[in-house]
Amino acid sequence: MTSMIDGYLLRYFLAIVETGSFTAAAARVNVTQPTLSAGVAKLERELGVSLFLRSARRVELTEAGARFLQRARNIMQEYNAALGEIGEPARRRALRLGLLHTVPASIGERLVRDWQSIDGANGLEIVEGSDAELVTRLDQGRVDMALTLMRTGTEKYAPVVVGEEPYLLMMPEGHPLAGQDPVPSDALHSTPMVVRRRCEVLSEVSRHFTGHGVRPPLAYRTVQEERALAMVAAGLGVTVMPASYVAPGVVQRRLSGFDRTRTLAVLQSPVAMALRSDVARMTSLVQEALRRQPVPSRAIP
Repeated sequence: MTSMIDGYLLRYFLAIVETGSFTAAAARVNVTQPTLSAGVAKLERELGVSLFLRSARRVELTEAGARFLQRARNIMQEYNAALGEIGEPARRRALRLGLLHTVPASIGERLVRDWQSIDGANGLEIVEGSDAELVTRLDQGRVDMALTLMRTGTEKYAPVVVGEEPYLLMMPEGHPLAGQDPVPSDALHSTPMVVRRRCEVLSEVSRHFTGHGVRPPLAYRTVQEERALAMVAAGLGVTVMPASYVAPGVVQRRLSGFDRTRTLAVLQSPVAMALRSDVARMTSLVQEALRRQPVPSRAIP
């Protein structure tokens, strides 16, 4: 006998995969952990396979679970697409925008203001995340579009490149090395460093300094980009950030030998067809917001 799989069971399964634990997954889908566990057990009985390897430390997919994962994502994607197509004529829902953690807050603020100024614009919902998290949300139809990094493999999201920028050394304007550009890497051996935990090139920055025999003291670690910049302005240390981050009291200098850049793009969900006009309008606003983002002069004082 065959049976249809309930949608909530797929949501439970995908939540566990994305969070890596039953506890976090239960919180995400707003059920108790015993309810979630019972749902997964029911799904496994219906499929006739075990989906997860459970241990005290972590949860991993079995071979069968890994095979089922893409099927589950496809089913949820089609389901969300059907909801969008059927429900859109009856009600106008908000555009769901995914925003990369490391996009400056000033750009997000400008997007909100510009969107609200458009006559007849729908509402707007913004979800932050890493580039990997945003791509997952696009796949699942949980966001309609995302401003994120352009990566290999993003072609299926109809990417629109909106900007490219270098990673620069952010320094307090009174720093002894602020008069140099580029700043020699080995000159920073005793300069405290502000560490941005969400930096996409954090490991590369670390390898760069290690390769030059530099192990600067770590003065501050944070997941908040603007707070990192504020600590630089206050004189606590220096950090490496995308050039679009600007703040009073902070100067931008090239870091000798470190020439990494990042490309920002707008990606579109394959299931957001009903909101194509909204996606196109927001893409134009993103391009304009990045164009208007102030970039201070790096002229040597």
